[in-house]
Amino acid sequence: MDTSNIKNLFRLKPAPAEPAQEALPKAEANPDDESFEESRRRTYHESGYRDSSRTSGNHSTLSICLDAVYSKFQNEEKEMVEKQQKLKESYVNEQKNRETEIKALTVSQETREEQLKTKNTEIENHQHTIENLKAEILDLPRNPEKYNVKAGRGASAKFWIGTILLIPITLYLATFYISTSYSAFFKSFDAKSTVIQSVLDANAWMKAWNDGFIEVAFVTLIPFVFLGLGFLIHMFGENKTKINYIKLTLLFIVTFIFDAILAYEIESKLYELNKIFESPPFDLKIAFTKIQFWGIIFAGFVVYVIWGLVFDFIMKEHREKDRIKNEQEIRQKKVEFFQEKINTLKKEIEEIIANIGNTKEVIIKTRGRIEELQNIIDGVIIPTKDYKLYASEYVQGWITFIGEKIAVSKTEKQTMIDSCIDTYNTNLETVGANSDNQNLVYLSSL
Repeated sequence: MDTSNIKNLFRLKPAPAEPAQEALPKAEANPDDESFEESRRRTYHESGYRDSSRTSGNHSTLSICLDAVYSKFQNEEKEMVEKQQKLKESYVNEQKNRETEIKALTVSQETREEQLKTKNTEIENHQHTIENLKAEILDLPRNPEKYNVKAGRGASAKFWIGTILLIPITLYLATFYISTSYSAFFKSFDAKSTVIQSVLDANAWMKAWNDGFIEVAFVTLIPFVFLGLGFLIHMFGENKTKINYIKLTLLFIVTFIFDAILAYEIESKLYELNKIFESPPFDLKIAFTKIQFWGIIFAGFVVYVIWGLVFDFIMKEHREKDRIKNEQEIRQKKVEFFQEKINTLKKEIEEIIANIGNTKEVIIKTRGRIEELQNIIDGVIIPTKDYKLYASEYVQGWITFIGEKIAVSKTEKQTMIDSCIDTYNTNLETVGANSDNQNLVYLSSL
């Protein structure tokens, strides 16, 4: 507010016809009533005029008088119960809203705490389940029947024993069929060759290598034919149906015939080497009478059958072992599943704890605000813009006396008025009722 406006605000008013009484309006009067407000303003104006007359308009004394005016204004506002209730209504409503907010926050906190307990219980249950599963994984190989797993104990030992037996039998079959196939189809016999040398040639593979690619490939791969036949015997034997039994019988017949062909070729070469002029041509009837013929067949066929039986036993033991292993893998996957659930629950627990912490902080801040609001409600609300109005009336009365009754030069009189205006502005700044903050509410706990 500039100086000209202030001077217009404090323009001189006529002195009252009679001195006003110092009694202020009664608190029971309605502050909204125009006659009450007008009477109150006139009272402050007259008080200013009277106090100025007592101090000859001294601006230093004005500062003390304005402090007293402010105290009187506070007391007046305190006694205006209805006005105070109206001024405090917004704070009372806010306090109620804050209390409702705390109730909602408390319920939310209790809900989260219950969730926290539930999730901690779930973690404990999952951890207990994991411990049981790990114990079952360790105990399964020893007691499979305890967990309704149809697998014999010690299957692993039988499996390895069968495997150890199968390796030398496989090597025997490979050696036998490499030698016999080379002797039957590629070898040239001489008079010095014995039966054993004719059947089992120690250098059969090297001779086949020297003879050519076809020869070495044939004698190298032919053992796998018999091993494949043995594998098929196992596969057909797994499902015990009539068709599979027929297939098994045909496989045995085919294997026997193949061994018979090898024996026949070898025996035929030996017969042709040793026959005389009167000897009849070699045929099956003659072959069946030769011990070497049957020796070659059974040295291959019987061992092949033994290989098939051992292989079948190993596969069954492996299947037994797989049942235990599969059950262990199933339990291990369950362990991983529950561990993932535990990790997820721990993350959720961290979020819940963080939310509980935030809720507690909000509750503490809200309770602090409720206390602040209670202090406001218990105290006295001083509407500073109203004080400024009545203080200006008081100062107007003060300056009116100076203008009318102080007998000094115009310049000195104006200096006194300016000093009073400065004192007035200082007082407004002190009580927080300056022109920049006219709508602020000043609190005073009396």
